[in-house]
Amino acid sequence: MARTPIEDLFGPEPAPAQAPGGKPRPLADRLRPKRLEDVLGQDPLLGAEGALSRMLAQGSLASLIFWGPPGVGKTTLARLLAAQAGLEFQQISAVFSGVAELKRIFEEAQRRRRSGAGTLLFVDEIHRFNRAQQDAFLPVVEDGTVVLIGATTENPSFALNAALLSRCQVMVLRRLDDAALEALAARAEAETGRALPLDADGRAALRAMADGDGRYLLNMAEQLFALPGDTAPLDAARLAALLARRAALYDKDREEHYNLISALHKSLRGSDPDAALYWFARMLVGGEDPRYIARRLTRFAAEDVGLADPAALPLALAGWEVFERMGSPEGELALAEVVVHLATAPKSNAVYTAFGAAMAAARATGSLMPPAHILNAPTRLMKDLGYGTGYAYDHQAPEAFSGQNYFPEGMARPSFYRPVGRGAERAIAERLAKWENLRQERGG
Repeated sequence: MARTPIEDLFGPEPAPAQAPGGKPRPLADRLRPKRLEDVLGQDPLLGAEGALSRMLAQGSLASLIFWGPPGVGKTTLARLLAAQAGLEFQQISAVFSGVAELKRIFEEAQRRRRSGAGTLLFVDEIHRFNRAQQDAFLPVVEDGTVVLIGATTENPSFALNAALLSRCQVMVLRRLDDAALEALAARAEAETGRALPLDADGRAALRAMADGDGRYLLNMAEQLFALPGDTAPLDAARLAALLARRAALYDKDREEHYNLISALHKSLRGSDPDAALYWFARMLVGGEDPRYIARRLTRFAAEDVGLADPAALPLALAGWEVFERMGSPEGELALAEVVVHLATAPKSNAVYTAFGAAMAAARATGSLMPPAHILNAPTRLMKDLGYGTGYAYDHQAPEAFSGQNYFPEGMARPSFYRPVGRGAERAIAERLAKWENLRQERGG
């Protein structure tokens, strides 16, 4: 018998539309893939040369940490891996489980192992377990009692114990791209036997509103399928009025916060005003406090622009002050002006580098005294000790430059500040070079 398009997508047994008891099953649950090859958007892991494909081909499934955003198939993938590897699938959530439940699962896994069967334990939100709870996994993972698959939306480097990470391989699951989301929408249409009531722009807007989250796309599609059958195709504007866009992933005290401020900082340093404005806007849309951004822009002005554009630092402070006076959203325009100015300004980290070198030298040289000729001598004793003797008043020297030594006696003259040949520092570099020549001539 010829296979239908639905069978091509989901295998020969389509999922029932109702759960036991006659209650309708959500579309996202009905479309949960039944084969690894049905999983969308994770080709780097499941392709011919993917890490998971190689593990399965070798018959050796290691303990894993799935790290990725919501709605990309972490739970489904763990369930399919268990089936493929012939392991009993056990699932818990770190939000609702504790050590007592873990102990019960481990005991069951040990009994199962003695009878020759294995267990795959899937722990959703594994980063919610504290460090002591995470330590409970170490012996059972190490001796093979369970194959652990933990799912997390947080950076495992920060959220998980180093000991647990050393026993697991981290697999990064990517947000679903546009092609994967379109394929998922097509599967929803095949499952329901209806086309989504969207025109081309509306369909593109639906994918954009999902923001890489397959579950969210299916939930929105389910709302659209609930519309009357004679509904005219919706464009992007009508769709936006009907459905809510998925909230952007942004946690002001977690990794996404630091990812976006890093992206803003690097875009500014790379002199890309368009990218810098984009990341600035992403942070605002995510709910970041503009005062935090203003603080980072001020830091950037001092660290990465420096004296190549002496106006950058006061402009950053002025933008900050404008925001404090006007508030949001009017004050955000001033910060946007600062972003563009910093991105387009000539760059120099010469002062930043010089300050770091000077701090290192200060720590290394201890308590060396300044040379006597630049010390004030308010008392007779100080004069007798030579304080101030031989000091040359620079304003009375030719070109207002005496060339004297101002470092401690016996300390080799270092060179901390090395201005770049960009922006205003070009002129500074020329002055310093001229003064160095005069210093050599005058024996400073």
